[in-house]
Amino acid sequence: MHDSGSSCSSNQSISIVWFRRDLRVEDNPALAAGVRAGAVVAVYIWAPEEEGPFYPGRVSRWWLSQSLHHLDSSLRRLGTSLLTKRSLDSASTLLEVVQSTAASNLFFNHLYDPLSLVRDHRMKELLTAQGVTVRSFNADLLYEPWEVNDENGQPFTTFVPFWNRCLSMHYDPATPLLPPKRIIPGDTSRCPSDILVFEDESEKGSNALLARAWSPGWRNADKSLTAFVNGPLIEYSANRRKADSASTSLLSPHLHFGELSVRKVFQLVRMKQLVWANEGNKAGEESCDLLLKSLGLREYSRYLCFNHPYSHERPLLAHLRFFPWVIDEGYFKAWRQGRTGYPLVDAGMRELWATGWLHDRIRVVVASFFVKVLQLPWRWGMKYFWDTLLDADLESDALGWQYISGTLPDGRELDRIDNPQFEGYRCDPNGEYVRRWLPELARLPTQWIHHPWDAPESVLQAAGVELGSNYPLPIVEMDAAKARLQEAVAEMWQLEAASRAALENGTEEGLGDSSELPQIDLSLEADMEVEHEQLTNNISGRRHQDQMVPSLTSSLVRVEEEEASVASVLRASDSRAEVPSPTDYELQSHREATDRAARHTNTDTDTDADAVAVRGGGITQQPSPVRLDHAEHSAGQSSGSRESGVVPVWSPPLTSSCSGLFVNDDAGITSSSYLDRHLHSRRRMNWGQLPQTTTRNWEMDNAIG
Repeated sequence: MHDSGSSCSSNQSISIVWFRRDLRVEDNPALAAGVRAGAVVAVYIWAPEEEGPFYPGRVSRWWLSQSLHHLDSSLRRLGTSLLTKRSLDSASTLLEVVQSTAASNLFFNHLYDPLSLVRDHRMKELLTAQGVTVRSFNADLLYEPWEVNDENGQPFTTFVPFWNRCLSMHYDPATPLLPPKRIIPGDTSRCPSDILVFEDESEKGSNALLARAWSPGWRNADKSLTAFVNGPLIEYSANRRKADSASTSLLSPHLHFGELSVRKVFQLVRMKQLVWANEGNKAGEESCDLLLKSLGLREYSRYLCFNHPYSHERPLLAHLRFFPWVIDEGYFKAWRQGRTGYPLVDAGMRELWATGWLHDRIRVVVASFFVKVLQLPWRWGMKYFWDTLLDADLESDALGWQYISGTLPDGRELDRIDNPQFEGYRCDPNGEYVRRWLPELARLPTQWIHHPWDAPESVLQAAGVELGSNYPLPIVEMDAAKARLQEAVAEMWQLEAASRAALENGTEEGLGDSSELPQIDLSLEADMEVEHEQLTNNISGRRHQDQMVPSLTSSLVRVEEEEASVASVLRASDSRAEVPSPTDYELQSHREATDRAARHTNTDTDTDADAVAVRGGGITQQPSPVRLDHAEHSAGQSSGSRESGVVPVWSPPLTSSCSGLFVNDDAGITSSSYLDRHLHSRRRMNWGQLPQTTTRNWEMDNAIG
């Protein structure tokens, strides 16, 4: 992707259009503004180190590379090209591009994750000080986060009222913009493109397989949308839970990279809904409602991340700080490798590794199993999803994992366990999905496919299945998981009460919390026994950090000094990096004393009416799990017009009627490498003060997939 060679006249105003997750020429407000202003220099800056622990995974990088080539081709047809730069600091690189092209304007579209907001604000200050006009726009949402508030002017804390408000706004979402007919290119002769490398030799074979199933690029996204709206959409409500067929829209990767306009999707689906309503097609109307709710969940994920920028790191509900997560390397590895002994979970995890994709319902099943059955920290699972999903999306993934973990006010009940056996009956009734991804169970009759541990020995022998040998026994029996979850919930409340009492008495600083978790080296390639060579400098020299679960610190941007202070990583005997040893993780003595005072014997109770005991099987031998007994931001107060979209700047929240829902956290959001002077207050919800009638009538499997 190099400059096209032609340039504007000497008196032509030049604008930089900064592409990020808006890789399209259709309905791109920043590009439209640049075209109106005069000549355009379209630039994409590859600076993954700025993302801290959230360096893009292999399949995500493959999609990005294909999408950029597609965008460059589209821009060339319009008269310009895409300038690509490799950088460690986007703001400094933008300033260099501005100076070398003599540009007077910078246009870009908003992002809403905390790292991007801090980076964008720093960049705006830097370029404005140089006399450059900087404007930003909404190209990713129906409505900006600061436009949607409750009757008291405060951000919503649950999805249903938020989405109802979006659907009843007094003005409609902006009309999608048409692509420009022609773009006048700016002079980039003094600013050559860098060649970006997104894969190494060891990844090319796997990536070639992706190209058989997916077609990145905004034109391909538009074709996929049209085909879905005019085809499978009408039966979406009936088929969306079926994991054994292509029953979802498959639009989420296109939406994540901005190849597809959310406003265009919304408009097309609403138009289709009106047509079916006039025809009396109730099934079609319901399908449209569900797809629009999927858009709403995506919208809400950005809304939540903007108003609570720590949501990808910390639970929103205060008491979840004290949930005693289990630190167990064997559990984590078995889940990743699809060796848990629960066929639906294992099939999903093997599909994820092989294809970078999971059906929405299977995402819910494997995430629920991870958090509720294995009781592993939800951030570990979220980070693994980030590393392996084609549509890895920080905001959506944080919403999904917080919802499953019960850390949202309207999330799933904390003590609810989704039994994979029963989920298999619902979303894979014929067992075809399991047979596709677990060939060792392919000959097993449908009657036993989702619970082979109950199958008669003669049936197992006829199917060639030897439990504990070619397919594992259940890693945890379901009735034992229920009892353990009840104990953990009871312990959480005891620790929370003890900490609150200590704080009120002024005798202690309060207990530590389960956000203090060690890092985990996922080591994906080693874990799945895939050999690879070191990446080139254009990819990254930080492969080890690429696979690290982020630790919780007071900073949303980790610096090298913080990384160096983390406890050393446990190395398994087979040299596969795994979870850090709990012995390397020491707790402060005052926490231990308060913890001992808070504990007492818990009574085992039943939790989930759906869950049944796993009969006829056993539990595989695993390393003894260690329970981590001690194992949050301001609402956007910025203003800005819908037309010009000022980059939001956080400020401490004003006292309001909803402030009682949160517990103050004196840790500010800081970034020594970006914007040292910006400290932002955080708020965490207080479950005890939430209304007891909180609505839970939405499901994360409604998410676009």
